[in-house]
Amino acid sequence: MAKLKTKDIKSMGKEEKEKKIKELKVELIKTKASSGKGGKTNSKQIRKTIARILTVR
Repeated sequence: MAKLKTKDIKSMGKEEKEKKIKELKVELIKTKASSGKGGKTNSKQIRKTIARILTVR
């Protein structure tokens, strides 16, 4: 998962932002499930990206 830059978020449309948030939330759930099985997590980065999208709206 690549970190989204502010300029990229600003160029997104409203529907595109909502779609990206949904995708990130699904990815966050999958990451948390795999971390329980001993997998590597990047849930902090995913949560930060969701927060960034919600803030830049």
